[in-house]
Amino acid sequence: MVPPGTEQVPPPPLRTVAAARYVTPLREGGSLPAVVEGDDDGLYVLKFRGAGQGPKALIAELVAGELARALGLLVPEIVFMNLDGDLARTEADPEIQDLIRASVGLNVALDFLPSALAYDPLVWQPDAALASRIVWFDAFVMNVDRTARNTNMLLWHRRLWLIDHGASLYFQHQWDDYMARSTSPFASVKDHVLLPLAAALGDADQEGRLRLSDEVIARVVSLIPDAWLCDTEAFAEPAGQREAYRSFLTARVRASQSFVEEAVRARSLRV
Repeated sequence: MVPPGTEQVPPPPLRTVAAARYVTPLREGGSLPAVVEGDDDGLYVLKFRGAGQGPKALIAELVAGELARALGLLVPEIVFMNLDGDLARTEADPEIQDLIRASVGLNVALDFLPSALAYDPLVWQPDAALASRIVWFDAFVMNVDRTARNTNMLLWHRRLWLIDHGASLYFQHQWDDYMARSTSPFASVKDHVLLPLAAALGDADQEGRLRLSDEVIARVVSLIPDAWLCDTEAFAEPAGQREAYRSFLTARVRASQSFVEEAVRARSLRV
């Protein structure tokens, strides 16, 4: 039974907006994300399909972000964003022009959090419960990018928000024997910026397993657009690739003991 107050309420379908204006690049990101204005007058951080690892980075951003939300963690609203190649005409930088043209069509964007500050563990620290939930989540989705060097968390209105999940789900970059990796202990958890604070991993594991039911995982995976499921060397059709994500993630929840034990062991060496 899910603990009182943690019942799952299905979120509304993801909104789709169109990019109306390119505002500024965020050059600290390796794939050149950008702040853009949508046709709803909102500001968003756009992740380009034509950058870096292509659609797989967008799939990781979408799936990991919505799984984090299902766990009750704070993630800026994720939307699908349509990008028109004409937007490149107003950009003087040839690199940005090429990136826009390579990303025409459907992309992912996150709500821009104005005046948010990058998380600094020397300035503020979450309690053990929240730190443990975040560590559990990152070990689950195999996120290698939440270290002291690059925390990928923001403080906004005195609350901790998770961003930038494109480095998650790295199993998708090599489909050979991928299900065997669903039980990975995730050794990279040793570098997690919040690991020393994660003193309640057992409770986080219990809650995570309850919240991430088979139905929740299937719903999140169903959000992936067919156009992004284009790994034709491994799968004959999008449905097969989508099923692979669902199977891997449901198996990983059931095998959570492996990555929780690794996190507990790694934490014992840091505290």
